[in-house]
Amino acid sequence: MTFIHWRYPPDLVRRLVPGCLTLETYDGAAWVGLTPFLMEGVRVPGVPALPGLSTFPETNVRTYVRDGRGRSGIWFLSLDAGRLVAALGGRAGYWLPYFWSDMSVRSDGAHTRYRCRRLWPKGGEAWCDADVTAGLPLEPGERDGIAGFLTARFLLFTRVAGRLASAPVEHPPWPLRRAQLTDLDQCLLQAAGLPAPSGPPLVHASPGVPVRVGMWRW
Repeated sequence: MTFIHWRYPPDLVRRLVPGCLTLETYDGAAWVGLTPFLMEGVRVPGVPALPGLSTFPETNVRTYVRDGRGRSGIWFLSLDAGRLVAALGGRAGYWLPYFWSDMSVRSDGAHTRYRCRRLWPKGGEAWCDADVTAGLPLEPGERDGIAGFLTARFLLFTRVAGRLASAPVEHPPWPLRRAQLTDLDQCLLQAAGLPAPSGPPLVHASPGVPVRVGMWRW
């Protein structure tokens, strides 16, 4: 998994977040993440992983919010999945803005290539090509600052039938590495309603962790 983040003026991101949520900032800025990754062994409880369906790429555009109870979490602006069934399931089961895309993830040592071309629903061409090279691990003390703010998230928010809902996201701490974005051609952030990012992004890479997403509740 790769976490690619840019600073944004809070007012630009605020309008894309429901009014019942508070936009969380760090160092005076809102942060928007472009997070491409590979899902492996995906399954629902009690059902084994299905060959050909349980492994697929995904790329999310997200920002960080807090609800009226003071709970911090993720607000997704878009989610692209490399399996149609995953996109349909995410829309029907969690009411999240999933898209079906032609996607691939190719790794060669420390270098990873992510490719994404949106297929469905139609409504404007959108894509993301990212090449990332992972570097040295973060020191323990570095996880307490901006890296922790961006990655230690254990709740997602969504709107179900017009009402705010949340779902728990359980995972151990991400083993993070510094990373370099060697190439990027994307318009997923613009498709989500943001201006194109400016300035160098903050990039972290991780070999991944086991993740369990619970059912949403109002």
